Amino acid sequence: MPKDHFSHVDTWVFDLDNTLYPPHMCLFDQIELRMTQYVMDALGVDRARADHLRQKYWAEYGTTLAGLMREHDVDPAPYLTDVHDISFDALTPDPELAARVRDLPGRKIVYTNGCAPYAARVIEARGLSGLFDAIYGVEHADFQPKPERAAFDKVFTRDGISPERAAMFEDEPRNLAVPHALGMRTVLVAPTRPAADHIEFHTDDLTHFLGLL
Repeated sequence: MPKDHFSHVDTWVFDLDNTLYPPHMCLFDQIELRMTQYVMDALGVDRARADHLRQKYWAEYGTTLAGLMREHDVDPAPYLTDVHDISFDALTPDPELAARVRDLPGRKIVYTNGCAPYAARVIEARGLSGLFDAIYGVEHADFQPKPERAAFDKVFTRDGISPERAAMFEDEPRNLAVPHALGMRTVLVAPTRPAADHIEFHTDDLTHFLGLL
């Protein structure tokens, strides 16, 4: 049973997008459209080129923003404000998920490659406000993104996390490699599970999985 593997955990770290809400709500689709538009405006390229760069930088640097900063010296603050200016109407409160998060023993935090103000709005729309002890965005890692080790080190040091007593829930497989190396329990929240040693557990239903703990 999963519960046997989590009895030592006293800190629960949750990613945000496609983790604390299901992918079918398509919230991140809006962000991707705005990212492409931002690349078009910032670099003066057409949509096809901007869309290519958005995906290329995500693959190479961890986020589109990281690529824009390193390759084009783009200011992260206006970018984060712009791309997260979206509608939250697709999100609905999830009382059962809220109850499962509330029941977890110990400290609960959110750590996202988005920005913290955006994360707070998602959490509110999902009916999860007041359940997390802290919300960390990419700005708290000096704009270094997951999956970089330095990003995790900055956020975990800031929060005082002891990785050997923590668990990480993520929808992006590569973002679990460092947590696993640090000694955290790792849970992939996604429709399918790739073959990867750093993924210890997999679920396509976070609420159900938390109910097993």
